[in-house]
Formats: sequence, C-alpha cells, structure tokens
Amino acid sequence: MGAIFRSQQLGLVLVVLVIGVILTIFAGNHERNGVSVNNFLNADTLITVLKDTSVIAMLAVGMTTVIITAGIDLSVGSVYALAGVLLAITFRGQHEVTGSAVLIGLLLCLAVGAISGTVNGVLITGLGVHPFIVTLGTMLIFRGLAFVSTKGNSILVPDMFSTFAKASLGLEKGLHPVPAILMLILAITVSIILTRTVFGRHIFAIGGNVVASKYSGLPIRSILIRTYLLCGLCAGLAAFLGVSYYGSASSGDGDGYELYAVAAAVVGGASLSGGRGNAISAMLGALVIALMRQAVNTLKFDQNYERIIIGSAIIAAVVLDRLSAQAAAKRSVTA
Repeated sequence: MGAIFRSQQLGLVLVVLVIGVILTIFAGNHERNGVSVNNFLNADTLITVLKDTSVIAMLAVGMTTVIITAGIDLSVGSVYALAGVLLAITFRGQHEVTGSAVLIGLLLCLAVGAISGTVNGVLITGLGVHPFIVTLGTMLIFRGLAFVSTKGNSILVPDMFSTFAKASLGLEKGLHPVPAILMLILAITVSIILTRTVFGRHIFAIGGNVVASKYSGLPIRSILIRTYLLCGLCAGLAAFLGVSYYGSASSGDGDGYELYAVAAAVVGGASLSGGRGNAISAMLGALVIALMRQAVNTLKFDQNYERIIIGSAIIAAVVLDRLSAQAAAKRSVTA
C-alpha cells in the first residue's frame, strides 16, 4: 500500500487535481440558457482538454521510449505534419469514402511515421551523431517536405474521417471519446512493451549503461532503430487522429509539438540522462501540460505566456529529477 501512495503516477494525479481545483475556483462563471456554468468545469472545456491531451500524449509516449535510451527526437512535430498532409493529399477530392478508407488512412500515417522514425534511427546509429543534431535536421527536412507537398495550403479530408474521430459511441451529442480511447490504448500498449517484453528491457538497459549493454552482447544499433521507429509510429497515429478530428491538414500542423512532447515526458518522470521513463506517466504528464495550456485561455492570460509556462515546467521537472538523483546517490553512499 505504501508503494502505491509513493508512486509517481499518484503524484501526477494529485497535480492534475490541484490544477483542476485552482482553475475551477478562479475561472469564473458564465450564463448558458439561464444557468450559471463554470468557465472550466463544464463538458465543452473538459472535452477540449482531453482532445488536446490525446495528441500530445501520443507524441509524449513515443518520446519517452527515446528518452529512456538517453536520446531525443525533435522531428515528431514535423512527422505529424508530413503524415497528415500525405493523408489529406491521398484522399483529396474524394467526398464519398467508406470505412475501409479510414483504415487505409490510418495505415498510411503509421507507414509515414515508421519510415521517418527508421530514417532517424539509421542516421543516428550509422553516423554516430548525437540524436539532437540528427533529429533537428530531419525536423527541417520533414517539415519542408510537408510544405512542398501542399505549397503551404490547407487540404480538407473527407467527412468520414471526422465522423470516425468524433463518434459519440453512444454518449451524449457533442461528447467525443475516440481521442481519449486511442490515447489510453497506445499508452497501455507501449507500457506493456516497456515493462513486459525483452525489447523493453533492452531499451532500459541501453539508457542505463550503453557500454555495459554493448559488452553484454546487445544489438545496440537494432534496438535504437526500433526505438525510433516506435516513436515515429506514435507520431503517425497522433497525425491520423489530429487530421481526422480537425478535418484538414497543412504543413504548419504540429509546429512546436516536439516541445510539448518533451515537456510531457519529462514532467511524467522520464530522465533526460536515460534509464528511466514510463508511458502511463507520460500520458499524465501530457494531461498536466494540456491543463497548463488551458489555464492560459481560461484565466485570460496573454497567449504569449504559454511557452514561458511550459518551458518553466520543463526546467522545474529537470531540476527535481536532478535533486532526486543526488538524494538517491547520497542514500546509497550512506548505506
């Protein structure tokens, strides 16, 4: 029982609840059909938060797997844009599409994500260059490909995609549970991969000590390529969800999402030095980030403060991670 109350997930849940209470208290109210409604604690706002959380969480879950290996992927936002515009271009002008087209669109986005992730992994392991530099370059390349493909224009996708993403699944009209469901499925799946498979243990081993892993006979190159491929798949799924939900795609989609993905992963407890991270915690970290973004709107702050707040959250999380590591080292020495 004590382990449960000390768990990181519980701490993140408490943070979410505290932010929610603060927003509820200070958000104020408005009139709707003669009834006073809280500006934060209402169905529309909460749905918006969950929808924003879904896309960020999918990217953060993939980012977490890479961060565990002591790497980073700055291209996820650009992969999101590239997969989205290729989906839109493929079905441009097709107004009457069936459910099978939605499946094809999903597979297309996953394929784009997988290829992009594999390219990152191959370049990082083949060139021996730090992931920051490689993915910074591919971030620009993928974003450029998205822009060239669309010539900077926004492209609509058939209504069938929005029908899928906004399906009520038997709930009240206006409630769209599909994004949250896909987010949960992905987070649970990646969590199982990380904690219950040999591949997951290898990811943690590389992040914990790459030299020891190498001398233990682990195929470092193969593991890293598959890890970046997994990160790309998460970005592809996020692109499919985002494009389907909003009904259009453009080369500017996902701009800055790599910042939110890193922030969510770090807030969720992933260590930038490698060896530690959790997919469920990354999802909760994304919820914290989404609530921070919502707070800017709900409390009517200047929109320019959003990135300042998110950047501060990253620094605070890294500092806490560093202090925690130092405290653990001190306890080890004392013991």
